[in-house]
Amino acid sequence: MDLGEGLRRAFAMLRGATIIDAKVIREFNKELQKAMLSADVEVSLVFALTKEIEEKALKEKLPAGVSPKEYITNLVYERLVELMGKEYSPEIKPKRILLIGMYGAGKTTTVAKLARFYQERGLSTGVICCDVSRPAAYEQLETLAKQAGVAFFGIRGEKKVRSIAGRGLSELKDRKVIICDSSGRSALDEELIRELKEITDEFRPDEKILVINADTGQVAGKQAREFDNAVKLTGVIVTKLDGSGKGGGALSAVSAAKINVTFVGTGEKLNAIELYNPKKFVGRLLGIPDLESLITNVQNAIKEANLKPEEVESEELNFETFYVQLKAMSGMGPMKNILGSMGLVDAPKDAIEKGEEKLKKYKVIIGSMTRDERKDEKLVREQSRIKRIASGSGTSEKDVRELLGDFNKMRRFANMIKNDRNFKKNFSRFMKT
Repeated sequence: MDLGEGLRRAFAMLRGATIIDAKVIREFNKELQKAMLSADVEVSLVFALTKEIEEKALKEKLPAGVSPKEYITNLVYERLVELMGKEYSPEIKPKRILLIGMYGAGKTTTVAKLARFYQERGLSTGVICCDVSRPAAYEQLETLAKQAGVAFFGIRGEKKVRSIAGRGLSELKDRKVIICDSSGRSALDEELIRELKEITDEFRPDEKILVINADTGQVAGKQAREFDNAVKLTGVIVTKLDGSGKGGGALSAVSAAKINVTFVGTGEKLNAIELYNPKKFVGRLLGIPDLESLITNVQNAIKEANLKPEEVESEELNFETFYVQLKAMSGMGPMKNILGSMGLVDAPKDAIEKGEEKLKKYKVIIGSMTRDERKDEKLVREQSRIKRIASGSGTSEKDVRELLGDFNKMRRFANMIKNDRNFKKNFSRFMKT
């Protein structure tokens, strides 16, 4: 059970109670403790929170016009936000950034994500590969840099990090932001500390950021303190937050270590990185819609797919326009994240997975249609065409017929809302860039 699921279960029990008395508060606190402890949130923080809830909900006079349920919900929300640290807003200016971390934290991918982030904000960016311990690090960062559209520097086979950092600065001197990748380890040891200090002396970073996997839970706090003592961190990036049940534990532990979380990684794609905002994080846990992030995600997906907004919001629904919309959706990351931004966090996992598989299959099937078939759905109903499309897409005739059935359902829904002015007005907000 992840933290969000456990919290929502606790609040569902609270909402279902007729009277809020001591027994209900104790049961609510028990569910809250179970959820937070299974997410690896530090024990002392969990019990401090539930003790405060019990004291305030039962002993203090509630504000006028506020029900006990509303009061407890708001109290838990505010305290969770405090536990998760402060919101981060970076200075968009020339800088040098050094990323450090353990093996498996996603450091090299994060280098490329961060480079893309600054490049998209008007700062020419370059990356330097100073990871001299992992054989594939050079090729991986070179490939990712190309995908991100940023400059790359490395010296294949070179083991002296000071030499790589120095030459990298010279080669990338025209870049406003330079991000340096470093070697990872299974533990922070003397060799890694020496290596990081050599890079720091030569590279002179403005920011030293530790990359931590969300799965580490409470251990994230210990890692942050150790690296901070060794090289003095300016921040932490928590990766793989999309699928981790211990994300809340990692974030709260880093906050308790008095080090700021700067960004969070929410998926594998290069655009799956967000500025850290504890209010949004806690809101998603509780199932509160985050439309601002959803709109940003849609806009980024449209840009990445090289689509025009009018292509995506076309009023005519045929296989051609549906195909364009599928391309945009595929750039938005896992469906779980999309639904989470809409507040639909408790959709069944198997339904989400089947839905993702179906959309991928439909994209392939439409890709095998002719232009005329995409424009006129009636043509696809011919048996000979169904057979050809199935063969060309590597799917079955049953799959093609299933697409036809689902497409007709979508078109009926589209016709229902076509004349709904409020819906069209709100939907257009998602498409504007």
